[in-house]
Amino acid sequence: MNDLAPNRMDIERGAQVAETPAEYNAKVIAEFRDNNGRVGGTWGEIPLLLLHHTGAKSGASYLNPLAYLPDDSRYLIWAANGGAQKNPAWYLNLKRQPIMRIEVGSETIEVLAEEARGDERDRLFEKATDRYPQLADAAQKTARVIPMIVLTPRLGS
Repeated sequence: MNDLAPNRMDIERGAQVAETPAEYNAKVIAEFRDNNGRVGGTWGEIPLLLLHHTGAKSGASYLNPLAYLPDDSRYLIWAANGGAQKNPAWYLNLKRQPIMRIEVGSETIEVLAEEARGDERDRLFEKATDRYPQLADAAQKTARVIPMIVLTPRLGS
């Protein structure tokens, strides 16, 4: 995914222009909702969920498509951010407001987000990298420890 917005000169010349992350995410979200949680292309074999969260500073509502792994009745996500040196914004938001909603398939579920620590974090990271070797690649690009987040459905969800 490229974060370069199209510039007018490129559009006028008919050059192929990369979409912004927001445009890309909007396409993924639309396809997810149109197909009961299924997305094709590079995401065809990867389960996705939609994470609804609130900006820690802005209070604005956000929605991000994220890969996940089931872990019993819970959902496991990770804040890899492609191996960048900073955690993704959604991670900071969930630390501030850990009760949020996710969409999985055609269901919307209220969850509590908790960061795994110690042996639990290591176990979950190994489970995730066994399924997604690209997560291990992302971890090699950064000095930070990639946070592993457990989303636990709240009673009545």
